[in-house]
Amino acid sequence: MTARRVALLLAVVPAAAVTTAAVLKAGHFKLYADRHRIEITARPRPNCPHCHGEGGWWTGGAFPEMEACGCWSDRHTLRIRLLPVPAWDEPPF
Repeated sequence: MTARRVALLLAVVPAAAVTTAAVLKAGHFKLYADRHRIEITARPRPNCPHCHGEGGWWTGGAFPEMEACGCWSDRHTLRIRLLPVPAWDEPPF
C-alpha cells in the first residue's frame, strides 16, 4: 500500500465509526459486539408519550408484570453471528 492509500484509510475509518455511532444514537439503537456476534437492538425512545422513555409500564393485579411499550418492542433485532460459541466442557453439577 502506498502512503496515500494508508492516509486515506486512516481518515475514512474513524469517520465511518463516528457516523455509525451517530446513526445508532439518533435511531435509539444499542450496539453490542464481541467475537461471537454483532447485535443491534432497539432502545426505548426518551420522548415516547406512552412510556416516557422507561420502556413500558407495570400492570396491576396480584402478579404484576411489565408490559413493553411499542416504541422499542415492535422493532426488530439485527444479529450477525461471527464465531460459534464453544461447547461447555464441564458437567452441569
